[in-house]
Amino acid sequence: MLLRTTDPFRDLDRLTQQLMGTTNRPAVMPMDAWREGDRFVIEFDLPGVSTDSIDLDVERNVLTVRAERVARNGDWEPLAAERPRGAFSRQLVLGDNLDLDRIEAAYADGVLRLVVPVAEKAKPRKIEISQSGSSRSGDRAELTA
Repeated sequence: MLLRTTDPFRDLDRLTQQLMGTTNRPAVMPMDAWREGDRFVIEFDLPGVSTDSIDLDVERNVLTVRAERVARNGDWEPLAAERPRGAFSRQLVLGDNLDLDRIEAAYADGVLRLVVPVAEKAKPRKIEISQSGSSRSGDRAELTA
């Protein structure tokens, strides 16, 4: 029988690297998303990232966010280096009910905020039904779509 010895510290370090990433393989950028009325809001945490290094693309229904936190250059000696550096990327599949041509993006205080409106064709609307024939002309019925 072969027994595997466990080192709880090594196992914790391996789990941390898988969840948080390493400097060679940065973690996915944390994100929150919610709906406010007729729009969806998505926020990505990107502290220490320059606005110039953020790239947003939409192709079909896929939104891709890319950013890079570069390492410091010059004469300095790191005392601690826990924040991941390198390229970050995240893709979101957005629904057909969103207006991808009107996405708004803003970056402030290390947070990238995207506002995606619901498409007009996806909003609820009332459809009037007219009656013809022998029924009374003053009666109308409404149907909510």
